[in-house]
Amino acid sequence: MAQQRSSRKRRKQPERAAPRRQPQPKGAERDGPMARGYARGRAKDDAARAALEPLSPGERPRAVTAAAVVTLALGAINLAAYLAGREIQGERPSAVGIGIFTTTMFVAAYGCFRVRYWAVLGVQALLGLLIVIFCLVVIGARTFATFAICLAVIAPSGLLFWFLVKAMARIQASKPREGG
Repeated sequence: MAQQRSSRKRRKQPERAAPRRQPQPKGAERDGPMARGYARGRAKDDAARAALEPLSPGERPRAVTAAAVVTLALGAINLAAYLAGREIQGERPSAVGIGIFTTTMFVAAYGCFRVRYWAVLGVQALLGLLIVIFCLVVIGARTFATFAICLAVIAPSGLLFWFLVKAMARIQASKPREGG
């Protein structure tokens, strides 16, 4: 015996018309809460830029001077250790690696002494890398000495990084904009 299917006629649902979007004036789509938040952020940024005092001719911020001294010292100590025959984990480091690092430190020191934006930015990049590396090392620190050394590197590096941010802004504010 075959079952018969009862079929019901389905009533057609009236099709709902999609709501028509009214064309909005230019910029109106940005009038949401996020846009207001961005506008507040831009206003704060503009106020901070207006309050920024550009460097006067010949002025060098203390943070930039500290960065120059630190990079010069690191380059000199690295070169002196290599010339003295120091070994790292029982092996003498390659002259190429020592030369690249020492040259980089001396160039960065020169640029910082001359208050060049690229040099300060480079020092900040190196500091940021140094901070990240030592933060990763401190996670796996098994002795108090390792922990203390990591903190002794992270704290002053972070402090110098922080002060270089404003110094970079002042350096950038004192330079005339090119291209408009």
